[in-house]
Amino acid sequence: MSKPNIALIGLGLIGSSLGHALKKNGLAAHISGYARSAETRARAMEIGFVDSVHETAQEAVIDADVVFFNTPLSVIKSLAEDIIPGLKDNAILTDVGSVKACVLKELTPLLDGRIHFVPGHPIAGTEQSGPDAGFAELFEERWCILTPDENTSLIAVEEVSKLWRGMGSDVTFMDADHHDLVLAITSHLPHLIAYNIVGTAAQLENDTRSEVIKYSASGFRDFTRIASSDPIMWRDIFLSNKDAVLEMLGRFSEDLTALQAAIRRGDGRYLEDVFTRTRGIRDSIIEAGQDTDSPNFGRDK
Repeated sequence: MSKPNIALIGLGLIGSSLGHALKKNGLAAHISGYARSAETRARAMEIGFVDSVHETAQEAVIDADVVFFNTPLSVIKSLAEDIIPGLKDNAILTDVGSVKACVLKELTPLLDGRIHFVPGHPIAGTEQSGPDAGFAELFEERWCILTPDENTSLIAVEEVSKLWRGMGSDVTFMDADHHDLVLAITSHLPHLIAYNIVGTAAQLENDTRSEVIKYSASGFRDFTRIASSDPIMWRDIFLSNKDAVLEMLGRFSEDLTALQAAIRRGDGRYLEDVFTRTRGIRDSIIEAGQDTDSPNFGRDK
């Protein structure tokens, strides 16, 4: 298709970043938007990353060629049920969620043969939220994983791939279940650990808690950054990817128990071996261009 009409359902960090990126790269003929909050809709128009906003999702998708779901996982199915009857033939639905198998399972039965669904997940984001948090460069030089199944239209997959590549992303493909297992260890478990560590600090007695905040080292500060992410979004991620998260949490608990035992028995060799292996993983991430080796991780302070 030529430049498509695109509807953004959800105008927070990802939705606003999509709008900015689509406009910056000239990828859409028209960008319509929907958010539940009238304040968010008004702010989106003020910022200018959409061409029109609408009070309902059904209105936002009229004449849309491609619809992006940028919402918590728990509401995608109900939104899809609302908008599918009014979509034009061969319209494409896609999403940006961090869990893929559940969305594919929920939406596939709703498709009536004339609508296509291409599940997607850009590996990009910040701890910020809301329409003011978005920026056009969020997806540049970042992976976007698409997880179509054997019944997904190849034409629809190519159209969604073209949009992500146009926004600067590297597109790759995975089986949905495999994606969810990989993300359980690379994203979901680290967030769960961060929420737990910061939660533990929050329960300390008042004097100790104030010292934890005052003398926070970089490691704890990084945990608090992760733990400040959108609580609704992460609630849905953990509940939607329960099996994979629990499997990885079990493995993590076993390894943590082994470290605990090594510290108790004074086994410095074991600790050094583990720390050497993990340092190698960090070096590999930098070599792959997924982070920086700048001092203090590139932070100003």
